[in-house]
Amino acid sequence: MKISLWRCSYTALTAFCLLGLTVVSYSDKTTKDVELQVGIVQRFGDRPQQKLQLEPVKGDRLRLVFAEGNQQQTLVTDNPVKLEVTMQSLAQPALEEQVVLGTYRSYETAEDEAKKWRAQGIEVEIAQPERWQVWAKRDVYNTPLLRRLLLKSIQAAGNKVAYVDIKIRRQIAKVTWKVNGKVYSRDRLEISSNKNLIRVKTGNNLENTSLYAGRMQLQPNAYGSFTLVNKVPLETYLRGVVPHEIGTKVPPAALEAQAIIARTYALQNLQRFAIDNYQLCADTHCQVYYGLTGVTPQTDRAIAATENMVLTYKNQLVDALYSSTTGGVTAAYSDVWNGQDRPYLQPIVDAPDRLWNLNKQNLADENNFKQFIKLRKGFNESEWDTFRWRRESSLEEIAKGLQKFLKVKNSPYAKFKVIKQMKIVERSRSGRILKLAVNTDIGTFYLHKDEVRSAFFAPVSTLFYLEPVKKDKPGLWGYAFVGGGLGHGVGLSQTGAQNLAKLGWSTQKILQFYYPGTQIQAFNNHIKLAHKN
Repeated sequence: MKISLWRCSYTALTAFCLLGLTVVSYSDKTTKDVELQVGIVQRFGDRPQQKLQLEPVKGDRLRLVFAEGNQQQTLVTDNPVKLEVTMQSLAQPALEEQVVLGTYRSYETAEDEAKKWRAQGIEVEIAQPERWQVWAKRDVYNTPLLRRLLLKSIQAAGNKVAYVDIKIRRQIAKVTWKVNGKVYSRDRLEISSNKNLIRVKTGNNLENTSLYAGRMQLQPNAYGSFTLVNKVPLETYLRGVVPHEIGTKVPPAALEAQAIIARTYALQNLQRFAIDNYQLCADTHCQVYYGLTGVTPQTDRAIAATENMVLTYKNQLVDALYSSTTGGVTAAYSDVWNGQDRPYLQPIVDAPDRLWNLNKQNLADENNFKQFIKLRKGFNESEWDTFRWRRESSLEEIAKGLQKFLKVKNSPYAKFKVIKQMKIVERSRSGRILKLAVNTDIGTFYLHKDEVRSAFFAPVSTLFYLEPVKKDKPGLWGYAFVGGGLGHGVGLSQTGAQNLAKLGWSTQKILQFYYPGTQIQAFNNHIKLAHKN
């Protein structure tokens, strides 16, 4: 079905979508809207000064439900409820250990590594205490002896990065709140309201305020703190994503493309936070989400016009990756992460007309790449600041960032003092860096793919070349990072989609440009999740 046919049903659909109802209608079929679980405050209590307050909207009341022994207790209040974390001393110190098998920039990389460990017969889980990590599964390796035997076998096989993360807890965090003059303390708390609207205030002085639809649940996580989870219908969730991901002053076709991709992304990534018993986060590690704060008629119309529509490839949800700015060429999946390539995620010159032939001028060649980066006109993103950039960093600045990165990864090279030289060893067909060598006083180590963005402060993509900078003193002062794009560059370019929409391209044509061979379909039980990696 073409986009133009969807528009005729807009009036009927708007009433459902804008009210955030959980049942939607499409093509005379009734589909139950999926309820998502989004961690909007992921680690509440990991800093003592954190504050969190929940408020009803005018004329409404909050309903708080929690366990009281074997019974369930319910409190109702029309006043704000301030949640605070207090530390409770333990009678005896408690040992907490995890076998950390690796630390990574992205979920995609962690997921691929997890698959490799499982293939070796080691059960693992993906965590995000700060950066993404792969842990040996805690309920399997549940004694100090089992954890050390596992680590010993891994190290004997040549892995020097894995380690046992040891913490001795003398206190545990407890959440408390006061209602009608009485103080309560429980690890789990469900919060709802009659109008399905809850205002959430965060920050040291409760200065950040957002309004959310749906229900809330406060629950423990794997890191000794708590997560506030918003339980919200998918179509309502999108109202808090689309305006913050692509903006509001955007042509309708680009807004609709973003809505379809955001919906597809959410459905395809429900497993990300399985370790903590919720599905998605509310920042750039998933999709930026601020509830009903910042919704606009334009973005609501785009969501309603594409209601229930997802992007598929051979009747599977696509891996709906997208980024801000590609720098003039999109990346293949394997240009950025390890794992199997997706047929619909391949390098495409990000321009409405043919400016560059990747088959004849492969960007894996350094000379071709530098010539490509010099081009500025004719691309979908030519007018954007992040399309092209040049950033200089001294060797001292570069070393500082690298040492921090290597320390987090538990790399033995974190002890280096001096950088002697850096060199790009290998590029992909799209020009992305696949391998970068850093020669130091203690030897040469290599950065691969998306590690490059984590390791340096200067570049905001892996689409760059290095230019030695000498300044006014003898010897090497540092390097200029010369490149383009913002983000990983895989899939749709949000800035590029806007330009194509301004040129009159339809939503369908924009999506098929960035994801060749895909189809737009109404989500149903016959559509499969894509097989990751």
